[in-house]
Amino acid sequence: MTTPSSMTLVAFGVGLLAAAGIVLILAVTLTTSRQWWPPGDKTWAYYLHWSLVGAFNVSIVVTAVFDWNQWVLVRPASLVAGGVLSAVGAAVFVRSADVMQSDEVRGVTGDLYTGGPYAYSRNPQYVGMIVGIVGFALLTNSRFVAVLAAAHVGWVLLLPLAEEPHLRAEYGAEYEAYASTVPRFVGRQTIRELTNRLDGHELTS
Repeated sequence: MTTPSSMTLVAFGVGLLAAAGIVLILAVTLTTSRQWWPPGDKTWAYYLHWSLVGAFNVSIVVTAVFDWNQWVLVRPASLVAGGVLSAVGAAVFVRSADVMQSDEVRGVTGDLYTGGPYAYSRNPQYVGMIVGIVGFALLTNSRFVAVLAAAHVGWVLLLPLAEEPHLRAEYGAEYEAYASTVPRFVGRQTIRELTNRLDGHELTS
């Protein structure tokens, strides 16, 4: 491992600050009566959250560029595994986001989606994010990217906890019935539904 460049350290620091800001927004929502996330509409919290996400995304890419392959992961295994996970995560995220309207993806209240990828997970976008960012950390082989990726996974795990009270208040019994049958992220129901779908394709092919 070489000494990190000043650009790496600056980008890493910006990423940590952005991640801390996002966690703060979620912590306020989870521990007080203020609903900073999801905003429900394009409030100041909406713009602050997405500004922080944008800063984080830029910082992790810059960190990856300047600290590429400077850690201890075995090559080419981590490169291949990272590439596969990044591609799978991106595909899951794009497919899940494509079901919604663009504003709804960003936390603005809209419809309750229970079909498509949302029949297997209540938060397939977040599943895609987690898989993708883990893959990106493996791909880059950077300890600084790994720390930022861990921060990203941490806040993604908090997002549904902040969102679910809003969803219950907004959709009532419809959301309760949905939540009782579909896991928050991935569970046995996800595997069962995917298996049934694959079996159905085999029977019809």
